[in-house]
Amino acid sequence: MFSPLVIVSTVIVAFRNITSKMRRASASFKGYTAIAWGALFMLLAVSFMPLTVHAKPVIRDLTEHQETAVDELPGDHSEDWKNLPLLDALAQHGEPQLPDEFTALPYVNPDAPKGGRLVQGVTGTFDNLNPFTPKGIAAQGITNLVFQPLMARSADEPFSLYGLVANAVRMPDDRSFIIFHINPRARFSDGHPITAEDILFSFNLLRSKGQMFYRSFYGQVTHVDEIDPLTVRFDITGGNRETPMILAQMPVLPSHLIDDQTFEQATFQTPVGSGPYVVAEVDAGRSISFKRDPNFWAQDLPITRGLYNFDEIRFDYYRDVNTQFEAFKAGLYDVRIEESAARWATGYDFPAMKDGTIIKETLPLATPRPMYGFALNTRRGPLADIKVREALAYFFDFPWVNRNLFHDLYTRTGSYFSGSALSSQGVPASAGERALLAPFPDAVRPDIMEGTWRPPEADGSGRDRTLARKGLDLLASAGYTLKGDVLRNESGEPLTFEIMVVSRDQERLALNFAQSLKPAGITANVRLVDEAQYWKRLLAADFDVILYTWNVSASPGSEQLNRWSSASADRPGSLNITGAKSPAIDAMIDALLVAQTQEQFTDAVRALDRTLLSGFYVMPLFHVDERWVARRATVERPEKVPLFVSGSAAVGAIPGALIDTWWQKP
Repeated sequence: MFSPLVIVSTVIVAFRNITSKMRRASASFKGYTAIAWGALFMLLAVSFMPLTVHAKPVIRDLTEHQETAVDELPGDHSEDWKNLPLLDALAQHGEPQLPDEFTALPYVNPDAPKGGRLVQGVTGTFDNLNPFTPKGIAAQGITNLVFQPLMARSADEPFSLYGLVANAVRMPDDRSFIIFHINPRARFSDGHPITAEDILFSFNLLRSKGQMFYRSFYGQVTHVDEIDPLTVRFDITGGNRETPMILAQMPVLPSHLIDDQTFEQATFQTPVGSGPYVVAEVDAGRSISFKRDPNFWAQDLPITRGLYNFDEIRFDYYRDVNTQFEAFKAGLYDVRIEESAARWATGYDFPAMKDGTIIKETLPLATPRPMYGFALNTRRGPLADIKVREALAYFFDFPWVNRNLFHDLYTRTGSYFSGSALSSQGVPASAGERALLAPFPDAVRPDIMEGTWRPPEADGSGRDRTLARKGLDLLASAGYTLKGDVLRNESGEPLTFEIMVVSRDQERLALNFAQSLKPAGITANVRLVDEAQYWKRLLAADFDVILYTWNVSASPGSEQLNRWSSASADRPGSLNITGAKSPAIDAMIDALLVAQTQEQFTDAVRALDRTLLSGFYVMPLFHVDERWVARRATVERPEKVPLFVSGSAAVGAIPGALIDTWWQKP
């Protein structure tokens, strides 16, 4: 016997297919389709009433459904997954931290009041409401407010996922495939149920026409199969243990509304997803507003309880950072995550701060700090020489810059994973690291292997001659000598390069560095370009040196391939902007992707850190050890700060992980 759930799901899918074909065949059928759908959903509402009273997904019902469905499948689906346990959570390494019967995430206020409006300010503009296509500039907020992934990431764990659209999964120990069981309650905001058809549609569309990272990551899937209307199987190749986790974060798109033929075009058509908000108003390029969906299907699930508390969320756009900050001072938006040390130190002396209207606070950071530094393009001229790349750091006076430009708010960066257990700084290589690096005896310098290396640090005078002499000696070993007031190589060519910057803050820092290079006979020309030109040249690797930030996850993974692998070095549009090509780097990335234990993973990431440092692809600069936040006093937040506190969608960050937990004071 088929369960009622299977029958209902099958009827829905069949009905959608029929009406979809009729609608394509005749525009006049639209009204009849709407009436038919209305009648069908009134009928189905009665059937689902007993199911929707549950606050959590009903795994018992799901199990019964899946076992019944398997019996009806053709033989080629066999028994390879039937006896695997149902899991409602996954972790990249180890086990998820939350108990099976958790009632809310540990960093939320489950009883937070609903209501009010939150206004956020962002710089730039937008010309697209489709955040999944490579064309145009997508509006803020759509990805995580309108759409949902199959499983939701906890912002308080390195990389753990909990059931959402898919309320359970099955996966073997070798992670060669993953099966998603769709929550029968899952709905798009227009009331359409989410089925396997939508999952397959989303996967195929994103893999073929989505952003480049979707195309790259999903390329490791060899086969996709709709087992039944609420079950999808993905078969995976390559041994990358992160791939199932990436698939579990796939956004679910409505197959009944999206035209795959026009998907890649920028559009202002209102998107429809299954998330907590719907798009309410759009002022093209200037603002976008979202309203909380009162019929949000997942509003009573433990994974969403205490989140999405504002009735309305609006993003206002400003042409530059200074205008944006002045708007905050005037009370035009509610929350500001500050990125400028100088502004944080001196810019918040205004009336709203003094009368308590604005609260200024620092939040702790527990994740690896970003690598911010001068990215050196190894494809260009003298920068192809590792000795030249290493020597440049001897002319940077961090203590002077930190004191005079940044109010001593920064810490010097000495690792690609600073401030975490994944950093190799100050730690000698473990036996596991040495085993990984053994096939590449020249890939890591002895001082970096032993953890004793530090970026050169000047005396803070702004004219440290001792350190400069060390830099000149290293350049001399690379064939450069000072002839007059110009440093030249054996062919008489001067050591010169261009530093491309995209903001006045970057320009100020680059000019200071260029000035410190001048006495050594090195010419660094600083060029300020607009953002469009900057990204065009960056993605074409048409630059010598740029200032760049590599944001880091608490669980580095497949993104490292696009940043550092040899295969990505010559691929147009990749983010291997330095052109790094190293068999050792490739092997360390492979090792971290197949690591099965936390110890193996830590060894692999530290070994990767050592190989990157030894290549001197980046001249490390500095980072902050806290997050600077200012908010209106009417906006409240939970006492506990999660592991991820970024308010941006940077790589490794969880979009909205901080602000999604906040609420308006009653």
